[in-house]
Amino acid sequence: MTFSNVKQMKSLALAYMGDGVYELYVRRHLLEQGQIRPEQLHRAAIQFVSAKSQAKVVQAWHEQGLLTEEEEVVLRRGRNAKSGTVPKNTDVQTYRYSTAFEAVLGFHYLSGNESRLEELINSAISLVEERRKET
Repeated sequence: MTFSNVKQMKSLALAYMGDGVYELYVRRHLLEQGQIRPEQLHRAAIQFVSAKSQAKVVQAWHEQGLLTEEEEVVLRRGRNAKSGTVPKNTDVQTYRYSTAFEAVLGFHYLSGNESRLEELINSAISLVEERRKET
């Protein structure tokens, strides 16, 4: 299912969708790993879906030049969106980059760009996994 007006959708709506989609992919990834006990799944998922982690993924994407011009536009719109709230555990800038990350994923999901969505999500998961191994 695709939406014909995705480019006109509010960034926070795209981020809302992207948040859910990314959470689903992360959960599937963790279950596929099979190495994490059920009581540890939530703790492991947080390492992927935290605002800090998502902001670092966006930074890595910029360093790698991974995003297209269109994705950069969606990212900027998401970063500049004013949500009115900021979670307790992060600063405003980190939260905005996290929202931008989710907006890009939501954009691709709602546009029906499944292959690009999976490419970006796989990239994000790999980047987080690399950081987990470093710590």
